[in-house]
Order: sequence, then structure tokens, then C-alpha cells
Amino acid sequence: MSSPSIPAGGVIRVSHATFDPSQLAEVEQMLRHTSTYLSPAIGRLDGLLGYYAGASPEGSVVAVSLWDSDAHASQMGNLKEMTVDARQEAEAVGVTLPTIVNHPLVWQI
Repeated sequence: MSSPSIPAGGVIRVSHATFDPSQLAEVEQMLRHTSTYLSPAIGRLDGLLGYYAGASPEGSVVAVSLWDSDAHASQMGNLKEMTVDARQEAEAVGVTLPTIVNHPLVWQI
């Protein structure tokens, strides 16, 4: 199994939000649309090692990103495309405000 390697001092950033499961199709469509402008914006940030987003039929959205440092992971908090544009689109389809936590790496495979 091959996965991105996170250096010592690296961070796993997890964003979790919820929505009414009956809105799954709308949420997935919103995620695909926001990726068209989020992907290039996030990709320009220093220290990004990987980014993954998914929606569960049970009404949960998660975004996980891998970073080389906490300082670089924290750049996401100032990214207008994320904090304004994508947040507005998410709220419009009933996604709650996300809980976001940076997790310092403890171990990896």
C-alpha cells in the first residue's frame, strides 16, 4: 500500500460537518462544483501533501488534508475560496458549519 509520506512535525487536518441525508445528491453536486475552484486554490498553498473530501449517505461530510507543518495547515483558515465561497455553497444545501481540527502526526504506515 502506498500513501503520501508525512514528515515529522506534519499535520492531518480534519474538517467534519453534517447534513440531512435526504440532501446527499445536492451535497455531492456541491462538493464537485466547489472542487473546481478549491482544488487550484488549495494546491497553491505551501506544504500541502494531499487533500481528500467525501460525503456519506448517513449525512456526514469530511475533508482530510495532509500537511508538512501546523503553520502550513493553518493557511486553510485564511483561504477565501474555502472560508467564504465554499462555506456559502455548503450552507445553501444544508451543510452545518464544520468542526476543524489539526492533528499533529503520531504515526503512519
